[in-house]
Amino acid sequence: MMTTEQKIVAALDRMRDHLRSDGGDIEFVRFDAHTGVAEVRFMGACKGCAMSAMTLRAGIERAVRLEAKEVRRVEAIS
Repeated sequence: MMTTEQKIVAALDRMRDHLRSDGGDIEFVRFDAHTGVAEVRFMGACKGCAMSAMTLRAGIERAVRLEAKEVRRVEAIS
């Protein structure tokens, strides 16, 4: 059985090719089981991209929540 962290990383790995095609990337930082918040960090071109908020909500968060039901929200940190 996969841990929540492993599920999050697996979901991010599936999204990584899309981000890399635009010169960016993403890394998993941590998951707080109490709040249900997963923290990620955008890197490369994604770090300062104006579309990163939309990418986070419509792409990353959706993929992570489908994979790991215990995740309530995904937040990007610097």
